[in-house]
Amino acid sequence: MKAEEAEEKREEVEEEKAEEVEFVEERVYTVPLKKAWRTPRPLRTPRAIRVLKEFVIRHMKAEEVKLSQEVNNFIWSRGIEKPPRRIRIRVGKDKDNVAWVYLAKK
Repeated sequence: MKAEEAEEKREEVEEEKAEEVEFVEERVYTVPLKKAWRTPRPLRTPRAIRVLKEFVIRHMKAEEVKLSQEVNNFIWSRGIEKPPRRIRIRVGKDKDNVAWVYLAKK
């Protein structure tokens, strides 16, 4: 129970942070991560993180990308060898040209 409560608190804190940051622009994307599957198994999930960041930089014209813990946990949920094939994300860009990446709500 304590782990679930800690998880809920962490999600609330992330939502509050998202509300504190004023976004100039916000978009929803489905990012294909199939490039990560071209690498050897023990390198796939770190490569998927890099592919995601490159995608956000390219599409949002951002200088820096910040991933939420929720996105990181989703990509790492199946371990280092089997990242997801695609991920649906919500990206907000603030006035400092920093892109904040969150999981899109279904």
